[in-house]
Amino acid sequence: MFACLDVQYTDTHAHAAGLVFWDWGSAQVQARFTSATAAVQDYQPGEFYKRELGPLMSIVDQLPPDIHTLVIDGYCLLSEDGRPGLGAHLHAAVRQRCAIVGVAKTAFLSAPSIEVLRGDSARPLYVTALGMPVSEAAQGVASMHGPYRIPTLLKAVDTLAREQAASPTT
Repeated sequence: MFACLDVQYTDTHAHAAGLVFWDWGSAQVQARFTSATAAVQDYQPGEFYKRELGPLMSIVDQLPPDIHTLVIDGYCLLSEDGRPGLGAHLHAAVRQRCAIVGVAKTAFLSAPSIEVLRGDSARPLYVTALGMPVSEAAQGVASMHGPYRIPTLLKAVDTLAREQAASPTT
């Protein structure tokens, strides 16, 4: 099974969301998870993981044990020489028990990635991976459900995190 994860922020909280699904082509969500984490760290250029890792782990800790792949919004590696991105930090935090697939919407100059075009979009997604060949991850992202640039479930997890952030409960 797979899970896609995302985080949205308010002034005081990070709102993380996760969706569990069976395989790359799934449109059906098997389970939903959310969490709100107080005391959000400020964004630090080049250290994005410091802000995102805690909220993502609050979702990972809720996931069923048979998840083998986590799909995140971001990069696994930031350079050819292996400078770790969010995905590498997450891969270490889960003790490499899951593959991590990073799907970014914007290019990061030095990050080694495979460009994936989906739907009618001329703008690619940038795919990176740890724990599986990046070519396999790119094929998986290309085959994800939905006719648009952003796959259905990646859009859905973003929406779920945004809804949590907009909720008046925190």
